[in-house]
Amino acid sequence: MGDTLEFNEIYQEVKGSWNDGRLRFSKQNVVYKSSKTGKVDSIPAGELNMAQWRRVCLGHGIKLGTSTGHIYKYDGFRDTDFEKISEFFKTNYKVELAEKDMCVKGWNWGTAKFSGPLLSFDINDNTAFEIPLSNVSQCATGKNEVTLEFHQNDDTEVSLMEVRFYVPPSQSDERQDPVEAFAQNVLSKADVIQATGDAVCIFKELQCLTPRGRYDIRIYPTFLHLHGKTFDYKIPYTTVLRLFLLPHKDQRQMFFVISLDPPIKQGQTRYHFLILLFSKEEDINLTLNMSEEDVERRFEGKLSKNMSGSLYEMVSRVMKALVNRKITVPGNFQGHSGAQCITCSYKASSGLLYPLERGFIYVHKPPVHLRFEEISCVNFARGTTTTRSFDFEIETKQGNQYTFSSIEREEYGKLFDFVNAKKLNIKNRGFKEKKGMKGKIDEYSDSDDDQHDAYLERMKAEGKIREEGNDSDDSDGGSDESFNPGEEDDDIAEEYDSNASASDSSDEGSESEDESAKKKKAKKAKVVKEKKEKKPRKEKKQKDTGGPKRPMSAYMLWLNSSRERIKADNPGISITEISKKAGEMWRQLGKDEKEEWETKAGEAKRQYDKLKKEYKESGGGSTSSSKKESKKGGKREEKKRKSTGGDKDRERGGNDSFKSREFIETSEESSSDSDHKSSSKRKKKESEDEEEEEAVSTPASSEEESD
Repeated sequence: MGDTLEFNEIYQEVKGSWNDGRLRFSKQNVVYKSSKTGKVDSIPAGELNMAQWRRVCLGHGIKLGTSTGHIYKYDGFRDTDFEKISEFFKTNYKVELAEKDMCVKGWNWGTAKFSGPLLSFDINDNTAFEIPLSNVSQCATGKNEVTLEFHQNDDTEVSLMEVRFYVPPSQSDERQDPVEAFAQNVLSKADVIQATGDAVCIFKELQCLTPRGRYDIRIYPTFLHLHGKTFDYKIPYTTVLRLFLLPHKDQRQMFFVISLDPPIKQGQTRYHFLILLFSKEEDINLTLNMSEEDVERRFEGKLSKNMSGSLYEMVSRVMKALVNRKITVPGNFQGHSGAQCITCSYKASSGLLYPLERGFIYVHKPPVHLRFEEISCVNFARGTTTTRSFDFEIETKQGNQYTFSSIEREEYGKLFDFVNAKKLNIKNRGFKEKKGMKGKIDEYSDSDDDQHDAYLERMKAEGKIREEGNDSDDSDGGSDESFNPGEEDDDIAEEYDSNASASDSSDEGSESEDESAKKKKAKKAKVVKEKKEKKPRKEKKQKDTGGPKRPMSAYMLWLNSSRERIKADNPGISITEISKKAGEMWRQLGKDEKEEWETKAGEAKRQYDKLKKEYKESGGGSTSSSKKESKKGGKREEKKRKSTGGDKDRERGGNDSFKSREFIETSEESSSDSDHKSSSKRKKKESEDEEEEEAVSTPASSEEESD
């Protein structure tokens, strides 16, 4: 038996709703932490005096009682947990875990017992139901009836509004009315706020942001009373979860935030946070409405009868002493401007985001508090309206997403370092964050390594090859860099001048023809020289169709065997959803199940290697390569024949409507003498041969440039 016992998904009933959390039994104490609110219940081991094991709606539950009169109930255990919990209690707490049966007869006549903070309705010594008296908001009496009304919980679909008990008249004791006695027992433990007695202190006209307005705050021993011109709120200290003291960005004001669960209500509006705004320059002299002895006995030195100082310090000090909770302040985070907060927008309003030591809090409209332990991942995204800002997205484990937008670009480095130091999962949603984010986020772009995307990896590899090919084209081909618009314009002008002069005199035409031919040859020689230096393009690897088929991976083997089962479990599911569902199921498989498929994949790989070796020994790979070369050679010869045939047709003047440059040149040469004509034809044939060689060795785009 270890020193501790830990259980996950243990539920605690809070005003009609089940809140899950974690429960730990240790030698020193019993600790329960709620996943929803983060509230921690700690029960010292020395105070435990009662433990019951009961069958409840969520499996099995434990009811614990303490010497101080508190009752704690936790449900969600399995039947097999009883033995180890019972042994642990006997060994470490010296308390026996007794099995207690519940009454399920459904009778409505029994005995009402008040045991600490619980009202238990028993039938034949077996409990039928229990009512936590702290849930009672009002108690009314009739002639022989007592009516209990309950606090409502917004998180529940169905809430219990009231319960009525019929109390028969008692013949034995006529001095005390049994109905009044029943009501007094309920009210002694009920959460009924009665403003009796004097307030400990009063703060006048405090500025409140939520709920909006100016309120007088009266501090009572057990609750807080907000008195405004329109509304009044009574807040029990038991509903206060946390206290925050946050400096404003202007360094002249302070926020005091009170987190409440359950929230205060005004109609259909719920206020989960009470936010007060103070000026640092405002001071106050405060005198408590208690004697010095009472102050010393009650607050144990935390407060004194007469105090003076800043107004926000006095309010926070009094609240800390009465609520008995720590005040949370910002940690060591400092933004670009030196402030401990970041200006941003949430939904439609602008506010301040405070990175704390254990979470984030946003003030003020609407206030949001997010603990690190409930955050699934965070994401930095480029702003939708401008590149001078970015968005900070937080996704919780419950699936809720909070987007804080319009954060200045200068705040990125500080915020990223803070998130990274707190070891929060950073999720990168694509490549849009690369520009303007200093490249830091790329280090964490593979935070979801378990989501393997083979298609994406293949696309990346092909993109790299394509980029390398484009880089080699830019570096080797100097045609763009040596491009001179002046020279090209001169050539075009000479062409048209030669055409125009051909109608006037053949001699001038022949001279201009010779000059243009010389320039054209020089230009062609330059292009050919450059193209020889060009690196050949990388050819795609030819697939050998006659060889053995490559083996499938462990995931693909598992998917082929599970595809029909996934279709049967999810009728009407699409192909893409099948892949997504299969990926989730594969990630959830245990190591043992995955090893089975990996073993099968290994066997298939070994079989493939064996077949491939035999195939190569039989000469299978060489024949396909020789066929490929012969095909290439045949295509090259055929292309050459087609190009020469086309040139001959053009020489004969195959098309009357379109006359190429060669046709114009041959028509001009017809006006000169026969010797000059034959020599120019020889020159033209040589240039055509060069063009044919160039056409074979270069792509179509370079042929057009040379023409």
